Amino acid sequence: MKAKCFIICLLLILGSVLSAQVIDVRQKVKDKVIERADQKVDEGIDKGLDTFEETIEEAVTEEKSEKDEKDEKDRQDEEEDTGEVSKQSPSKSTQKQDEPKLQSFTKYDFIPGDQVILYEDFSQDAVGDFPALWTTNGSGEVRTLNQYPGNWLYMNSEDNVYTLMKDLTLPDNFIFEFDVVAAPKDEDFQHSSFYFTLYQSEGEFLDDGLYPGEGGFHVECSDDHWNVQGYADGADGTEGRTEIAALDFNKLNHVIIWVQKRRLRIYHKGQKALDLPTVLYQQVKYNRLRFSLWGQSGLPYITNLRFTSAAPDMRSKLLTEGKIVSYGIYFDVNSDKVRPESNGALNEIAKVLNENPDVRIRVVGHTDGDGDAAKNLDLSKRRAAAVKSELSKTYGVNAGRIETDGKGEAEPVAGNDTPANKARNRRVEFIKL
Repeated sequence: MKAKCFIICLLLILGSVLSAQVIDVRQKVKDKVIERADQKVDEGIDKGLDTFEETIEEAVTEEKSEKDEKDEKDRQDEEEDTGEVSKQSPSKSTQKQDEPKLQSFTKYDFIPGDQVILYEDFSQDAVGDFPALWTTNGSGEVRTLNQYPGNWLYMNSEDNVYTLMKDLTLPDNFIFEFDVVAAPKDEDFQHSSFYFTLYQSEGEFLDDGLYPGEGGFHVECSDDHWNVQGYADGADGTEGRTEIAALDFNKLNHVIIWVQKRRLRIYHKGQKALDLPTVLYQQVKYNRLRFSLWGQSGLPYITNLRFTSAAPDMRSKLLTEGKIVSYGIYFDVNSDKVRPESNGALNEIAKVLNENPDVRIRVVGHTDGDGDAAKNLDLSKRRAAAVKSELSKTYGVNAGRIETDGKGEAEPVAGNDTPANKARNRRVEFIKL
């Protein structure tokens, strides 16, 4: 009886275990099915997302490609319309790694002549005095500036004029340059501006009339615009205005005015700010220079005023005469760094050389007689080498065709006694070999 009960209990236990195992297997199968189904769903989602991302990426790429093609077409159309090379760089996708960087100097094309007519840097005047070669109906004085070298005329009388007491006897074509630091009168004035006037007069030097002499032109220099007005007796006035390349506050500004009979150009900040073909009156013979403030808020400092004749025929001078004397290569003070204003002159020299590949030249630097002779000699040699580097690197002239030398102060073309003569001695010569 006991044995029978034991067997029955054993069977019941085994049945329970088997039943539990069957239930466990069923649960595992169920879990596995769910797990695999989830995995399939995840794979489907991932595949769908991959397809979606590829579609978006292709659309963006296609849109960018179409935009690049449109930009390139617009650039080419603009070049055809204007005849100028665009300053905009090619797209990264089309620009080769070894392709030279695009540069354009077409708007900075002035070239000073080979004769210095007048130069004024106030170096002969004592700091604190009014300059001896000028007159005014107000006040002013020669000062120095902590950030920029040399002596500067500080024009500090509002509603007054400052006139150079010297007849200029300017030719029909000439270039006038000067450095100016424009400062607001005080913190209440947010703008700075002043005038200068070139005109013809046989009367007194001091003339504070709005339109002095028999004819001339006003230029208004401002931190937000340029304005030019030509005038002559018995003629209606002419005018031109632009807001391009206006003056910078409290910084050195190099201003260039190029006069060619009736045409006037203004260059500033490495570009042509104004080009007015008929703003001037051809019958006017300019012989006077005047600066004025007249209610303007600027109190400018000026120096390095220079008049030069119009540019020579560089091709003829180099190929026929064998020598070019250039006053159009500019350097920082006591430095061999070539300034951007040199681009016009360098471009013309390079053009002659590239069109005549058999011509070889020697570039010779010259300084004035101020300072140590040995340092001047070294500076002149370094400047000549810098000119060679620019001609080769920027303008593509074969460097093997160019020799360099420096004479320092050893070969002056004028005395070292006046600012104008010193300016004549500071030059770069290009000599045909």
